[in-house]
Amino acid sequence: MSIERLDHYNVRTTDLDATVRFYTEALGLELGYRPPFPFPGAWIYIGGVPVVHVACSEPIGSTGSGRINHVAFFGRDIGSFRDRLTSMGLTFRERTVPDQSLQQIFIDDPNGVMVELNFEA
Repeated sequence: MSIERLDHYNVRTTDLDATVRFYTEALGLELGYRPPFPFPGAWIYIGGVPVVHVACSEPIGSTGSGRINHVAFFGRDIGSFRDRLTSMGLTFRERTVPDQSLQQIFIDDPNGVMVELNFEA
């Protein structure tokens, strides 16, 4: 048995609209079907797969898993992402991975979850 791929991660938020806008408008993912759970939320997709589950919650305390440290995606065309994020007035950081042909953008979602975007250099 082995782990084959990232399935999804869950972000707890008190601002569903801002969180959905970030993932759909800033990152270009797609809002899609979500089962009718008895609480508000959204599922956000890449290529027909729901990879980000968003759930509304009360403000998050200092115990439990709280928020996720970061999640990473692999992308294409770093220039287009850079332009989109800049045009939206979003703050991000860039880094080149030493000894690898990998460029990275780091940006925080509206809940403080760091999103790492990796691109072939």
